[in-house]
Amino acid sequence: MSVAHDPHYGPWTMDEVLALGEDRGVRRELMGEALLMSPAPGTKHQRASLRLASLLDAAIQAAGAPVEVLEAVNVVLPDGLFIPDIVVVEASAAEEDPITYDAEAVLLVVEIVSPSSSGRRTDRLLKPPYYAEAGIAHLWRLELEPAPALIVSELVSGRYVERAAAEAGQRTLVEKPFPVEVDPGELVSPRRG
Repeated sequence: MSVAHDPHYGPWTMDEVLALGEDRGVRRELMGEALLMSPAPGTKHQRASLRLASLLDAAIQAAGAPVEVLEAVNVVLPDGLFIPDIVVVEASAAEEDPITYDAEAVLLVVEIVSPSSSGRRTDRLLKPPYYAEAGIAHLWRLELEPAPALIVSELVSGRYVERAAAEAGQRTLVEKPFPVEVDPGELVSPRRG
């Protein structure tokens, strides 16, 4: 449901963005004092998010890790408020059903790259430095176009370093933050009846 609100002029604060309320049709993120809005993702994106979250959840359970996998939640950063496609957070942080998660509680963020040029730029170039500044240890980026590919990065000395990459049709074992086997092609392929 959309929320009607008064026109806003000037910089945004996190409280103002959160006061806009929930809107399943639009993601509202804060980069510095700038409000970023994007439409709800398409089917391929949603399919990949659900399947990757399920794989991560199974890997977490198998590892007995005290963490939880969630989709599209508010993550508070030193200079922003982002809604990653998937996050893995400390289980204790999720116990109280919060509206936001502090970056300190986040172990992994996954961004599924939007097909629009502005979305690609945001997911590939703009968001990673914010996640790095917040000290989030692991960043995965799932590219959907031209072919599915997963880029796995780890925070080293304040910057993300690529540790693994997998392409469609290539089953890859990702060791950190917990072992999980992924074929990016299987994440986006429609089910056949």
